[in-house]
Amino acid sequence: MSTVMNPDISATLATLTGRSLLLTQDWTQPELEALLAVATRFYELDRAGVRAPLCPHELAYAIFFDNSTRTKSAWAGAAARLGMQPVIVDGSSTQVAHGETAEETGAMLGMNAHGLGVRHDLILGEGNSFMRDMLKGITDYLVATDDQRTVPMVNLQCDIDHPTQTLADLLWLRQNFGSDLRGKKIAVSWAYSPSYAKPLSVPQGLATLLSRQGADIVLAHPEGYELLPETMAAAKANAAQHGGSFRITNSMDDAFEGAVAVYPKSWGPYDLMMERVAANKAGDKAQMGDIEQRCLANNARHRDWICDERRMGLTKDGSALYLHCLPADIGDEVTHGVMDLHRVNVAREAQWKVYVIMAMLAVGKVDGLAQKLASL
Repeated sequence: MSTVMNPDISATLATLTGRSLLLTQDWTQPELEALLAVATRFYELDRAGVRAPLCPHELAYAIFFDNSTRTKSAWAGAAARLGMQPVIVDGSSTQVAHGETAEETGAMLGMNAHGLGVRHDLILGEGNSFMRDMLKGITDYLVATDDQRTVPMVNLQCDIDHPTQTLADLLWLRQNFGSDLRGKKIAVSWAYSPSYAKPLSVPQGLATLLSRQGADIVLAHPEGYELLPETMAAAKANAAQHGGSFRITNSMDDAFEGAVAVYPKSWGPYDLMMERVAANKAGDKAQMGDIEQRCLANNARHRDWICDERRMGLTKDGSALYLHCLPADIGDEVTHGVMDLHRVNVAREAQWKVYVIMAMLAVGKVDGLAQKLASL
């Protein structure tokens, strides 16, 4: 409670009504801290069995253009806790594939929704732009009709960032290590996966967010698995500004050595992910399938990139916290033994996403939020 009622945080919250969070990099550090304080307050209230129906009888609409378990569950749980009615729709059931623009989709949903979540993460250069166009459609509709509703958009994962996940990860790190992460080494590493060419957004989001915490962030990946240059430039600038460090290595062992937390996670090879952009624009499904198989073949060259007991032994005191956005490819990204030790930990990590989404919706929608939270 004292965190939320801090005058600086309360003042910051008052400026965030109507805001949407589409990239953590879009928000200042004080704005993110205010959001995290609200998420923490929701967590405390939930643990104490105190309800927080701050948005009763409103519609929380989420569209998923990619598969999801945890984020769908978190969206529904967050909306319900706020007194909203959650509705989750498969993006393939919309008219987007038939030529409806993102702005048109936003306007159609904005007619009825009071909050909107979107997952659109598979194609580089598309997801975040799609979300911004949807938000423009909603905003333009509300202005044109003199509708006073506020309809914030929540990025439930795009091609650049996964804010609900990375903010939940940060809160989980703080729960384990305290709010001051300065001087703590955190490894974000590529790991082998045989399942599919996974998006780049999680490691990119972790790099840009955690580099603002004063920690020593080491990003590890094999050659050919680089991330978007602009996100890497942002991570380096963040680290320089906030007193931490950010470096990239091609050695998983190097990243793990002395780390207090490790986040081994697969993503697709950069060049092939860029090829997929062109194939998608051309509507060439056969080429898309071929690229996917080439991605998996490329992954298979690095089967030794696994989070195993030996590598965990390299970490600080051999007991680093294992993090993952899930689902992990057990036996490939991480051994059964390591996952068994951290199975409850990754579930607790995932649950923070509920409170992050609650905070994103409440911060964007509720006037006088700090006072209302203090009164619960």
